[in-house]
Amino acid sequence: MAVWLETLKRSVRLNQYSIRTEQTYLEAVKRFLVFTGPVPAAELGEAQVKRYLEYLAVERNVSASTQNQAFSALLYFFKKVLGRELGNLSETARAKRGRKLPEVLSREEVRKVLAFTEGTPGLMLRLVYGAGLRLMECIRLRVKEVDFERSVIFVRDGKGGKDRVVMLPESLREALRGQRERLDELWRQDRAAELDGVWLPGAMEVKSPNLGKELGWQWFFPAKGASVDPRSGKKRRHHVHDNTLHKAVKVAVERAGITKTVSCHTLRHSFATHLLEAGTDIRTVQDLLGHSSVETTQIYTHVMQKPGIGVQSPLDA
Repeated sequence: MAVWLETLKRSVRLNQYSIRTEQTYLEAVKRFLVFTGPVPAAELGEAQVKRYLEYLAVERNVSASTQNQAFSALLYFFKKVLGRELGNLSETARAKRGRKLPEVLSREEVRKVLAFTEGTPGLMLRLVYGAGLRLMECIRLRVKEVDFERSVIFVRDGKGGKDRVVMLPESLREALRGQRERLDELWRQDRAAELDGVWLPGAMEVKSPNLGKELGWQWFFPAKGASVDPRSGKKRRHHVHDNTLHKAVKVAVERAGITKTVSCHTLRHSFATHLLEAGTDIRTVQDLLGHSSVETTQIYTHVMQKPGIGVQSPLDA
């Protein structure tokens, strides 16, 4: 098992997958191998994968997304590590997910939640709502991607590897400028301490070893201290951890007295819904969210306060 997992790790890194994907694939494959027990590689195939997925669905009662995530990891493992495909199973084993409407806050509820946030987490959560960013898109912003002159933010390598441009909320301009000014001093301190440069995507760190030390590539929301990169072993400054924002939202929602199930992503859902309610064209909202298909964006039309033509309830008549 250890040899297979090590081979899987090397393959994932060679193909430039994120560290989160690496961790997810390693954990999923490890669970599968524990489930099947010590068997030769030649005996692993569609039958074992099918039984494992049925086990996840029936006995573990996992969600469709969790089941599909495990299946994606196994597809990769069989193809890249064991050197063979899973045949027809790749088309039939994915769990079907029913359409679920996203949880959305009203404008007043958003105001209440944000009122109970402060400091850098508060600024980041305002940006998530104000620009419709995904959590990791906000966390991974770099200095050069916040353009004050044009009042835009460049989202690089978003979901699906796509880039896009979103608005820089005017109400956050001064707070973001203040954050930017603090980064200058922090950057000088890191250079004086001779820290390694920040993490760079792809092979950029190999091609341009000093690029990660340039100011433009620094994280816009850096961590308070330096830490050791689990992949390279280099001591560098990382970005703020996502748990910081998860905790900030949880505390703010409780203090605001809101009983809805709210996460950081709820602010993005609310951003989209509020734009549509204000009359923004759905194609524009699609571009701002970075959706590949307008059908994905249309889900928000079902949670608007007055969907369609605002049909009156027969009880009200």
